[in-house]
Amino acid sequence: MAKYDKADIERRMQGAIESLKGDLSGLRTGRANTSLLDPVVVEVYGSMMPLNQVATVSAPEPRMLSVQVWDKANVTAVEKGIAKANLGLNPMIDGQNVRLPMPDLTEERRKDLAKLAGQYAEQSKIAIRNVRRDGMEALKEDEKKKEISEDERKRSEDEVQKLTDKYVAEAEQAASAKEKEIMTQ
Repeated sequence: MAKYDKADIERRMQGAIESLKGDLSGLRTGRANTSLLDPVVVEVYGSMMPLNQVATVSAPEPRMLSVQVWDKANVTAVEKGIAKANLGLNPMIDGQNVRLPMPDLTEERRKDLAKLAGQYAEQSKIAIRNVRRDGMEALKEDEKKKEISEDERKRSEDEVQKLTDKYVAEAEQAASAKEKEIMTQ
């Protein structure tokens, strides 16, 4: 049975891009974005829970996040969880809500965030190249087992390389768009 599976390779490369987009959406620009609070965990009921399981996060204004805590007893735990997440936000308790005004980004912080976007893109490109390597090895193995010819292997290697180039370019484009967004706020 042939080990090479083009659909699996493309799916794994697409997964690397989706992961990159998720990482980039968590980077804070000057605008309020609810995904900024995705990594926040809160200690409630004796265990650590993701913020979205104890509260509703919304962006009522472009520069403000609002966290509607479902159980009034958890308001201070939510505030502590947000502060611990080290996102550079200053939570303010307002009854059963926690309000998070978005502070202005300094030029230095913008450069750091842009650099981080580049690092995320590099990690994604490494993951894509690892998938390419797996595909190339599977093709060589299939040829060695006489399941495909040398011509088929070369043709398929070209396909794998084209997919790699496509997804690497997509990763670079996503990162440069995010860097531009960060620097032009």
